[in-house]
Amino acid sequence: MPLILVTGATGHVGRRFTKRLLERRAAGTEVRVLVRDEERGAPFAAQGASLMVGDLREEKDLRRAMEGAHAVVNIAAAFRGVPDEEAWAVNRDAAVALGRAAVEAGTSRFLQVSTNLVYGASRGRPLTEDDESRPGGLLWGAYPASKAEAERELLALHHEHGLDLRIGSLAFVYGDGDPHLANVLPHAAEWAGSQRLAMVHHADATQALLRLLRAPGGTAGGSVSGRKYNIVDDAPATTVELFQINGVPLPEGMTERTDEDPWFGITSNLRLRDELGWRPLYPSMWTARDAGVL
Repeated sequence: MPLILVTGATGHVGRRFTKRLLERRAAGTEVRVLVRDEERGAPFAAQGASLMVGDLREEKDLRRAMEGAHAVVNIAAAFRGVPDEEAWAVNRDAAVALGRAAVEAGTSRFLQVSTNLVYGASRGRPLTEDDESRPGGLLWGAYPASKAEAERELLALHHEHGLDLRIGSLAFVYGDGDPHLANVLPHAAEWAGSQRLAMVHHADATQALLRLLRAPGGTAGGSVSGRKYNIVDDAPATTVELFQINGVPLPEGMTERTDEDPWFGITSNLRLRDELGWRPLYPSMWTARDAGVL
């Protein structure tokens, strides 16, 4: 795997993943990062990555970034708070265009980073990778809808054109200095105290994505090609615990509210455990707190 292209390297997930990828790359492996801001990409250049300044939404930049790439890690995402058209342009259109470019270039593997929000409505049990996307639920919108559509179209490229696709579906990512844990509180203030949030520490998200990137592809038995893996720790946190770990008093009335759907957003990590031997370093938010890695 001589050249790995990473998109979204300056985001919260991408920044931490790319740093660890560069630290742990095999001898002879090159890492190229596509960034819109050269200054924000400078830390990766200092670690030995090659920078390419461009926009994933521009075909000429996308194809230039793909030249010579043997593997792609697509972490780029337009999250909540952006206009819907931007979410669709980045999360679906650019991801699928990148997949098509990978097919044309004969790229050996394509890792798509997705979100557990694509499952949408609850099923009354932990969600598994074989569950289809059903629009609905507390956090449904352009972000999960566009990510779900990207998964469908990339899987079509796998089935119809042989794209060696592997999908990593992230739960709520936190830790390693990410402000995500504090930033969720304004949203969680209206939730029931017992409502649970599926979570995964950045270190565990990275080790899972690295396993997916390095796992054998092809069509042989046991291949990860064309498969999706939920990346989530072992113990969802309740809303009350989110406020406790941030040291913030509980909003008035929170403990009196009823959680009407205790399975909303809760995903199973059994496939990742059983097929790739993954185990979370931090099985719960409290384990991460005790280790001093929040």
